[in-house]
Parts: sequence; structure tokens; C-alpha cells
Amino acid sequence: MTQHKLSDAKKYTGLEVAVVGMSGRFPGAPDLAAFWDNLRHGVESVCFFSEEELIADGRNPDVVRRPDYVGANAYMGDKEYFDAPFFNYRPDEAALMDPQIRLFHECVWNAIEDAGYDPNSPSFKAGLFAGASCNVNWELYAQLVNREGLVDEYSASLLRNANFMATMTSYALNLRGPSVFMDTACSTSLVAIHMACKSLLMGECNVAIAGGASVKNRSKEGYIYQEGMITSRDGHCRAFDEASSGTVAGDGVGVVVLKTLKNALLDKDHIYAIIKGTGINNDGSTKVGYTAPSIDGQTEAILMAQKWAGVAPDSISFVETHGTGTHLGDPIEIEALRRVFGNSSRQYCALG
Repeated sequence: MTQHKLSDAKKYTGLEVAVVGMSGRFPGAPDLAAFWDNLRHGVESVCFFSEEELIADGRNPDVVRRPDYVGANAYMGDKEYFDAPFFNYRPDEAALMDPQIRLFHECVWNAIEDAGYDPNSPSFKAGLFAGASCNVNWELYAQLVNREGLVDEYSASLLRNANFMATMTSYALNLRGPSVFMDTACSTSLVAIHMACKSLLMGECNVAIAGGASVKNRSKEGYIYQEGMITSRDGHCRAFDEASSGTVAGDGVGVVVLKTLKNALLDKDHIYAIIKGTGINNDGSTKVGYTAPSIDGQTEAILMAQKWAGVAPDSISFVETHGTGTHLGDPIEIEALRRVFGNSSRQYCALG
């Protein structure tokens, strides 16, 4: 957490964006401090369940006993709780609200609080850029529990639909900049940050909040393993390892508060990090299939971010990767990075 000064301005292009607030909830980590502690100590946050636990929690015994069923996933604790009165929701409204929307409300508030700002201040014009997972099961459940009409159907249809997460949160917290919901699958939260940075630099808002939520309704459940698909054979994710066989799905909510670096320095904000550049693109059709990654696409996106940032590849000492642990994804990601960073006898860049 470096302290930056106005005297350092000559090092910057004027296009940098500062991270001035953060919040997050993850499996085994109710806040960022616990998450960082888990990372430091190499804690695996995937939980494994016995047949008895899964069946007692309502899973189909015939499915659970299949040889290709993997009883593992990374779930978030206490995700059923929500401080509804704080955000001016009635209990019956909160009961119908998609858990992703509930948790996102809380994390956005926590991030703003971490940044030290009051969303009701006239000078606080904040944009919100966010995404969430499709949650058909919750939408069906919410319709069933509202059969008595405690909440009118129009309002209920908004509460149970994750597509309204951004604008609903903006309304609850009086955020008056752009409010955009997006879905680009695994890249959603990072694309939200990309869009937030551009909105700041275009002057659409003076604070931009970006993040995402992905929360499953169930906790104790596993999945059917299929050879060659994305999920892991044994419930462990071993990115870039010869023993890797796939990834494991998990819950999570993450939010960052952003300002232009110039304004963050002028306002003496606490700066966690600086975003010097971002890159975004689409693979097009030059790959083996729609869901497959592309070496060329990833290479171009990385080069775009580096060009925008004005940094040389050999000045970068750490890359946080996608790292799915799949037989298709990992080699493609490594090859794209190799094309950008080149071959070197000096080991200067670590992968995470």
C-alpha cells in the first residue's frame, strides 16, 4: 500500500486510475483481511462432503452415489443473511431478493465506507459497473414463495432477477453516475473495471465502483465430472500443474472503488493500487469452438493493456492469471503470455 505524492506526477500519463476502496466476501473468508490471510497461508477453500452430508442436505442419492460424482465446491458461509432495514427493504422484499443482489448491496456499501466517502454527499457522483450469475433456480423459488402476493408481482419480478442488481444498488445507495449491468461470463468483474476506468476518464462520474457477484443457492452439493470439460476430476484446482484436471466452481463477491489518480492524489485518498492500463477484445471465430479460449485473442488483449499503460513486459514481475487448471485453457494462456513476454533466461515474472 504505497503512498503516492503529487511530486510523482511526472511518472504518470494522466490516464491512471487509483483503487481507493475495496470489499469482498469469499469461501472461508468473510472479508478481505481473512481472504489475504488464506492466500498467504495457502489455504484451500474448497469443501468436501460425504455421501451422508449430501443426501441429508437434499441431494439425490442416486446421483451422489455415481462414480463420477465429485462432492466438492467452494461455498460462502452466512450468505442467507442480509441487513434489510439498513437498505430500506421490507422483510418480505428481502426474502424474494436474489442473494447475489443482497450481498452486493452490502459489499458496495463496505467498499464506499472503506474509501471514506458518503454517497449522499453532493460532490459524490458515483458510477456503478457490475455483473452477476444467471440464477434461474432462485427466480423459480421466489415465484413459488410469493404465491400469496405479499409483494406485488412487478416488484417481485425485479427483486428476484439479478439483471437489476446494478440499478437496484444505485437506487438504494443514491449513486448518481452511470449504472450498468454486464455479463461476459468469467471476465465479467474485470470487464466491469475496464468500463469503470473508461467512464472515469471520460468524465461521466468522479467515482466509479466496479465488481461482481456469483452466489449459488445451495452450499453442500457437488457435480458430475466429464472428461475434457471444465470441472476437476477430484475437486482440486491445480493451475499449470501436470496433475491438473479442471477447476471447481465457487461463490464470491468483490467490489473496488476507483478514482482518477490525479483526483485521488489531490483528495489525499488512501491508494491501494494504480491501474495503469486495461485491454479488452473478443476472440472472434478463429478458434476451435465458442467456449474455447484463443491464443491470438489473449495475446492482443495483453498487448493492448501494456500499450495503454506504457510499460515494457520486462518491467512486470507478477501476472495474476485466469488459471483454470484445464487441459485446454492453461496451455493457451501460457502460450499467449510467452508471446507477449518472450523467452528469457532470466526469471523475472511470477504467475499467480
